[in-house]
Amino acid sequence: MDLGLKGKKAIVLGGTRGIGRAIAETLAREGADVAICARNAGQVEEAVGALKALGVKATGASVDITDGPALKAWIAAAGAELGGADILVSNAGAMAQGADPASWEQNFKLDVLGAVNAFDAAQPLLEAGAAKHGDAAFVIIASVSAAVADNASSYGPVKASLIHMAKGLARQHAKRRIRVNVVSPGMVYFEGGVWHMVEQNMPDVFKTAMARNPTGRAATPQEVANAAVFLASPVSSYTTGINLLVDGAISNRVNF
Repeated sequence: MDLGLKGKKAIVLGGTRGIGRAIAETLAREGADVAICARNAGQVEEAVGALKALGVKATGASVDITDGPALKAWIAAAGAELGGADILVSNAGAMAQGADPASWEQNFKLDVLGAVNAFDAAQPLLEAGAAKHGDAAFVIIASVSAAVADNASSYGPVKASLIHMAKGLARQHAKRRIRVNVVSPGMVYFEGGVWHMVEQNMPDVFKTAMARNPTGRAATPQEVANAAVFLASPVSSYTTGINLLVDGAISNRVNF
C-alpha cells in the first residue's frame, strides 16, 4: 500500500533507538524527509547517517526535551531546514516507574511537557502543511500501562494524561485538518531496551511478564512503528482522536 508519504516532512522526538528509530526509518523508507532529536549526540549523528542512506533528507540534533525553549527552538529550526512539517511524533519518555515525587516529575517533564511544548512549536508548521497538502498529523507514543494499575507508579497515569490530551487536541484542531492520535504499545523488546534489561537482570520477572501475554512474545519496535506511521499518513485522513493499542492482547479492556 502506498501511504502517500513521499515528500512529506516529519519531526520525531526520541528518534535514535527502539520505537522512535523504527518510526523514523519507516517514514524515510516511505519517502518522507525526517528530523530527529535525542539526548545523545553520537547516537543522533549515527541515526541521521542511516536515514540519509535511505535516500531522503535527514537532519538531527542533541536536544534536552525537558528544556522547553531549547526544544521549541530546535523544532522551528528543523522545520526551516526540512522546508515545513506535515508530521510530528512524540516518542521520548522518561520511563520512571516509581511513585515518589522525583519519578512523577521526571515523567511529567519529559513525557507530558515534552509533547505539549513540541506541539506548541510545531502547530504553525502543521497548520501550513495541512493547508497545503490537506492533512497533517501529530502522533503520540503512550503505553498500555495507561489502562493498568497494579500499584501507584507514576508511569501509567502520565501516559493516560497524554491520551486525554490527544483527544482534546484532535477535536480542537479537526477543522484545521491536523489529526492527533496515540499508539499505546505493550511489551516491546529490543537490545538495550527496558525489557532486554529486565531479561538480563531479572529473568524470573521477564518470564512471568511473557507468560501473561497471549501471543507469548513481546512486540518489535517495527511492529509499533508500522501502526504509528500508518496513523501519521494521509491514508488515515479520517482517523483522529484514537488510542490504538499494539499490545498483543495483553490487556483485557474493551474500547468503545
